[in-house]
Amino acid sequence: MVALRAPDAYRLYLIFSGATSFLFALAYTVVAVYRVERAGLGPLQLVLVGTVLEVTYFLFNVPTGVVADTYSRRLSVIVGVLLWGVGLVVEGFFPLFAAILLAQVIGGIGYTFVEGALEAWLSDEVGEERLGAALLRGGQIGRAAGFLGIAASVGLASVRLNLPVVLAGGLFVGLGVYLARAMSETGFRPPPRSAATGWRGRVRRSLGEMATTTRVGAATVRRRPLALTILAVAALFGGFSEGFDRLWQAHFLVEIGLPRLGTLAPVVWFGILDAGASLLGIGAAEVLRRRGEVERPGTAVRLLGGLQVTLMAAVVILALAGSFALAVGAYWLAAVARGLVSPVYTAWINRGVDPQARATVLSLSGQADALGQFTVGPGIGAVGTAFGLRAALAAAGLALAPAVALYGRAAGRTAEPSAAEARADPADGRIG
Repeated sequence: MVALRAPDAYRLYLIFSGATSFLFALAYTVVAVYRVERAGLGPLQLVLVGTVLEVTYFLFNVPTGVVADTYSRRLSVIVGVLLWGVGLVVEGFFPLFAAILLAQVIGGIGYTFVEGALEAWLSDEVGEERLGAALLRGGQIGRAAGFLGIAASVGLASVRLNLPVVLAGGLFVGLGVYLARAMSETGFRPPPRSAATGWRGRVRRSLGEMATTTRVGAATVRRRPLALTILAVAALFGGFSEGFDRLWQAHFLVEIGLPRLGTLAPVVWFGILDAGASLLGIGAAEVLRRRGEVERPGTAVRLLGGLQVTLMAAVVILALAGSFALAVGAYWLAAVARGLVSPVYTAWINRGVDPQARATVLSLSGQADALGQFTVGPGIGAVGTAFGLRAALAAAGLALAPAVALYGRAAGRTAEPSAAEARADPADGRIG
């Protein structure tokens, strides 16, 4: 029997992007309906589900990033994918509030294992100069696979509402097993380990290694001229996304209204909206990838500023829209711009980062995003309670205004330090 050849890092990343996007779309296209109709969750419980997820993410993001930088990015990704699967299986099999909260903790920890570690692994394997193009191509494949996942989710949910959730969980576990066999790690060099023996010595050694990695990651952030800008825009984007994600579907249901599709449920319309956004996003990412501007730091900053302006304007138009057609166009524009922000931002903050602390630095950015979600997000919800959905959705869009100003400031600053400069003495740097 001839052994199958394992894919190289770039191809494996594309496989990962397609598979995870398909499975997330399979599960989460209908999970909100499942939580209401099968589990009987009320508005407060639905909010608490999101709060538990974000708090879990905030608490575990940096520790799991440190694990990835200290031991193995590959192992961190595999563990995270397996936890995603377990969390979805728990939620799908047990339509109880307590079980759903537990699933958020499991899945949230899994997400922190993957985020930062995946991008750090890819950067190590393909090189910083190819990272932006790889992320854009992965995003394209992810959108195409997500389109298929939406269709599969709606079809399976018509048979049994929890079926897409449980099936996605099982397939995530299978993906984790596949990655354990196919995923290589040749570019990562873990920090040197001491020769301590015995279980006490191994514990002390592990804690010391993790503490060293944390210090390197924090020092790397401090040394970057735009350190505070990077973390601030992540927090502002997190506040926007929490408000937008919780409100846009309710806005279509309550304020805009959905045209009838015969006897089909409203969830089908949301599948159509997401599918359209996926197709448009694929084309936009291809244009951006071919132009190659993501690879130049100065251009990336200006591009991020332009995308934030577009996103802010689209969300405000969606909030004020009086017709279904205008609302759909605004939503699609917002979804496309938002989908392009992530790969460009990741490529930007990756440049010049000490490879030893790359996952930790990315996790710090993710933690700032989570902080924005559970601090700014409730304020946007309070606006909705006092003034209605339109005002709250507009507030979510306007929450990006300070980020636009920060990107403008960043575009006027000098280029990011080279990798050699980033490894210089931390005492020589200043927080920007």
